[in-house]
Parts: sequence; C-alpha cells; structure tokens
Amino acid sequence: MPKSAQPIATSQQASAATKKQYQPKPFVELNHPQWCKNATIYEVNIRQYTQEGTFKAFAEHLTRLQQLGVDILWLMPIHPIGEKNRKGEKGSAYSVKDYTAVNPDYGTLADLKALVSKAHSMGMYVILDWVANHSAWDNHLTKTNPEWYSKDHNGNFQPTPWWDWSDIIDFDYSNPQMREYMTDALKYWVKEADIDGYRADVAGFVPTDFWDNARRELDQIKPVFMLAEWDARDLHKSAFDMTYAWSLHEVMHEVAMGKKDASAIFMHFAHILNSWPDNAILMNFVDNHDKNSWDKCMFTRFGKYLHSCIVLTATVEGMPLIYSGQEAGLDRELAFFDKDQIVWQEHEIGTIYQQLFTLKHNNQALWNGDWGGKMIPVINDKSDTVFSFVRQKGQDKVFVVLNFSDKTQCVNFASDIQYGCYQELFSQSEAIFEAQSSETIEAFGYRVYVKK
Repeated sequence: MPKSAQPIATSQQASAATKKQYQPKPFVELNHPQWCKNATIYEVNIRQYTQEGTFKAFAEHLTRLQQLGVDILWLMPIHPIGEKNRKGEKGSAYSVKDYTAVNPDYGTLADLKALVSKAHSMGMYVILDWVANHSAWDNHLTKTNPEWYSKDHNGNFQPTPWWDWSDIIDFDYSNPQMREYMTDALKYWVKEADIDGYRADVAGFVPTDFWDNARRELDQIKPVFMLAEWDARDLHKSAFDMTYAWSLHEVMHEVAMGKKDASAIFMHFAHILNSWPDNAILMNFVDNHDKNSWDKCMFTRFGKYLHSCIVLTATVEGMPLIYSGQEAGLDRELAFFDKDQIVWQEHEIGTIYQQLFTLKHNNQALWNGDWGGKMIPVINDKSDTVFSFVRQKGQDKVFVVLNFSDKTQCVNFASDIQYGCYQELFSQSEAIFEAQSSETIEAFGYRVYVKK
C-alpha cells in the first residue's frame, strides 16, 4: 500500500492509546492475605520463653497473648542447630542443620502441629523464621550437594563474606537445583504443619527472583504472609507483604539519645510516605532479637522516650511488633547462644500494648496497607519537640501527639485536619479540637485521640 494510502488513527483511537499508555499501575502486585488487614505481630523466642523451652510449654501462653492482642506468631528458627563451629553451648538458631526437621530441644513435629492448630483455633496465625542464605557447617547438604555452596578462593566452604558468622556457610543461588530444594523445603512446612508464611532472615542477601518464585508457589498451596528482614521496596512487588522499618527505629533511637530532635521524625515520614510504594506494609518496632541481643535492651536504647516510641510504632502506618518479654518489661539482653529464661510479670508496657492493639483491631484508620488510613501531618509550632499527625479512614480518625522532649510543651496547631471531638485512649478524657485549640503535654508524654 502506498504510504499516502495508509490509514490514519482517529483522535478517539489516539486518545484511548494514550490513556492506556499512561494509566498508573500499582507497584505492589501481590495480594496480602485478608486476615492481615489489622494484624499485629509477636516474635517468639522458644528457647528463652519458658524453663522447658518447648512448643508445649509456649502453648500455655497463647491465651495470654490472645488477650494481649497478638495476631501473628513469628517463631524464631525451629530447626536442629549445627554442632560444628557452634557458638556457645546451645548455638545460634540461625545455624540450620536440617531444613525439614524440628529441633528436638523444642519438641517433635507433632508438638509443632499441635501448637499451630491451637493458635489457629484461637484466631492467630503462625509464621516460621527461615534462613535461606546459609546453613550450618554440618548440614547434610554439605555432603550430598557441596556444589550448592559458595566457595572461597581456595575452593573451601565459607561463611557469608565480610560478616562474623563463623558458625554458618553460604549457599550459592546461581544453582537452580539448590533453589528448587529450598523452595520445596518452604512448601513442606506449609503442607505438613499448616503454617501461614515466613519471616525471611537477611532476605536481601538472597536474589529477589528466588523470593518472587517462592511466593508464587507457596500461594498455590494457601495464601501466605511473608516478612523480609530487609528494607528494600523491590521486595514488596511480588514476594513480601512486609519488610522491616529499620530507618524508623534508628531515627527514634537518635532522638532518644539526644542526637536529633523531633523534626527528624517528621522528615523520616516525609521521605518514607513519598518514596515508599502504597500497600507495602512496614514492620515497626522498638525491640527484636537482634536489637536486644547486640544493641542493649529497650530501656537502655530509649530511656524515658520508650513509651512514646512504643505509641508511635503502633499508630503510624505499618504493623507493630512485640518481641518476647517486652510486655513483661524485659530490661536486659537475652543470651543468644545459651539458655536465658525470660522472667514473666505484669508490667505497664504490656498494658500499653494491649490498649494500642485493641484500638488497631477496631479502628480502620490504623489498619495495614490500603485497608488503613494514610498519615497526614498536623503542623504545630513546636516541631523540634512535638510530633503530631492524623490517620483517617471512612468514619474513623485518630489524632496522635507525642512529646519527644524532657520539658512540658504547650503546642499550637496550624492544621485543620485534626478538628473534631475525641476521647483520649489512655486517660479516657474527652477533648475538642477546633481553630485556636492548643495542647499542653508533659515531658515524654503521649496522646492518642480517637474520634467519637
């Protein structure tokens, strides 16, 4: 056909093509399981939880944890621990000797199944800690499939380069058979024990395309929840529901140590909320096993700012975490390689978490991902000491005011998003915010106003 005779696209066709080309697409392509919409998460250190250190003994705490408001139980690695090059008497749970077996110190496979079944019957879910990057030196795979491991310049097994992890050796993810084995092992526990997903140790050290495929295969069995110990947005696209809010923890710690003021928290969220994909859930925390074991206990890290930081982690976008013993006021570092039992007691921190978790369950403004409300800054005249924001979804609204200073602050608000009638969560006092309203908040104080 002569060039002059070629058909010319109509304006309607061109417009339709343009609309399709420029239509925005969500970054997060996976589907979060429906049950995580308003969920909280709790890290379980089986070894240190009870004198027995077993699944059966831990199961006796499920009613208490249900009353606390826990939804997802993250069990630290439950596999047999390597003996070669072991650190300490008990060794690190992250030195895995067998990916399809249960650590006999914790009990049997039947005990694990019973724990999962009991948790499910109480409306809770169970995810396992998974160590995909490396194994113990004496994992049977070193004998049957040595080619699945990375090697040093002398051709020998090696720990993860640049890290002081002498009790483990690195896998080589360029090997497709190794990837298939690890994926099958992940699927085994979902099929065999009916677990609900995984927390992936140092997830960023493992290629993202491995996790993408593993998630697809796991979801074919049942909808799973995946947590990555990492903070990269690409992991949210097809593999992980949630990653760590490491940067929030660090900025809170810097404020608590006097290295920065409250404006640093404001700038943190200015960056996160404009650069992080919608519907990507971040896990917020003041403590976890790494921080507790290697960076001192939560009281040492946050001092008098601890309660305000706990309130912040449970009300901002994302899912709040409790580490074993926090609710009992854990005030020391638990041994990582040896037995070191938690002392259980009633504590005000447990009460604070219980109140916050109840609010999260019942108030859609605080739900996770797209189910919840976006944070909206409430501009105030004490930005170097007071951080304030609103979250709103449907008819629900929460207005949070936090004093990150050691002095009482009288703060005036320039925004209007906070206008309305509220009841304060902890004091149950009523408050009305309108034009010219101000707030006096004590040193290290916190307010969570819930719209009436």
